[in-house]
Amino acid sequence: MATNIKPTPETTIGTKVRNLIIVLVAVALSVALFLGLRTNSNEVSLTSLAEKSTPLEVAISNGKPTLMEFYANWCGSCQAMAPDIAQLEKEYNKSVNFVMLNVDNTKWLPEILQYRVDGIPHFVFSGKDGKEVAQTVGKQPYDIMSSNLEALIAQTPLPYVQSNQGAVSKFTAPVARSGNNSDDPRLHGNQVVN
Repeated sequence: MATNIKPTPETTIGTKVRNLIIVLVAVALSVALFLGLRTNSNEVSLTSLAEKSTPLEVAISNGKPTLMEFYANWCGSCQAMAPDIAQLEKEYNKSVNFVMLNVDNTKWLPEILQYRVDGIPHFVFSGKDGKEVAQTVGKQPYDIMSSNLEALIAQTPLPYVQSNQGAVSKFTAPVARSGNNSDDPRLHGNQVVN
């Protein structure tokens, strides 16, 4: 026996109210999701840093010290440092040039070879005269980069860098020679018989 239930006006109104609440919640969640994703997309990109950076030709000749970064868009450490570099640029752009050179662009091959770039991010600090002062390679904390820039501006030794002076140790190892030439590893088993 089939029963035919007719909706009452109360259930029709209740269904409409329920559907309206569902639609309002869906709209609110959609707006929140959209705004949340939009907020996350405001992160600093390496491309935007490169577009705003000082051209190399200008940086070499304008009489300001320079921080040159060799980077690549696929480099995780470069991407992780992008917000810090953007903040440093905001703080120091009046007194320091910020130059971004993408290692994937063959245009920068002469500079890549000149500064012996073999890892990225690779930072080159240059003085007001455009000559290299020091280099660092790899992800650097904000405070260390800031300290290096302060020293670069003050024209004092940078506290957290590798010097490019190329000093060689003066250490010499004493060589003890025994009377028997058979101990000499340079003979490679060839013994001289007297």
